Amino acid sequence: MTVDTKYWADAYATGGGRNGLAGLADGALTATMAAPVELGGSGKGRNPEEFFALGYAACFLGAMRFAAQSEKLGDVPDDAKVTAKVGVGPRSDGGFGIQVKLEVSLPSLDAATAQIIVERGHFVCPYSNATKGNIDIETTLV
Repeated sequence: MTVDTKYWADAYATGGGRNGLAGLADGALTATMAAPVELGGSGKGRNPEEFFALGYAACFLGAMRFAAQSEKLGDVPDDAKVTAKVGVGPRSDGGFGIQVKLEVSLPSLDAATAQIIVERGHFVCPYSNATKGNIDIETTLV
């Protein structure tokens, strides 16, 4: 599989990784990073899982809109919402891993159409493609 890359995001991290600074190279966003209390940190900052959740939620909503439009499945309503929950913890075979729960709200769409749009969203979304077969992703229509 090859990717015809059209855009590159450019970000950095300094300090201790989970405890340091992270930001975009163009200076538009900088965040103080801190491991969550549940992982032994101070919790007084942001963590990578929060940024992954932000990115996945936004990307998945966009992917559903793209799929619905390009495949003529109907319009994704303006009040559609994706909530991404990203969990992190030790893996049974060592190291750490993440899990994702996506809660999708597609008001005014019937359940069958909404389900098709969600499935096609997973096919289109770069986050879903990058994680396919690597992590558990639970998707729920709410």
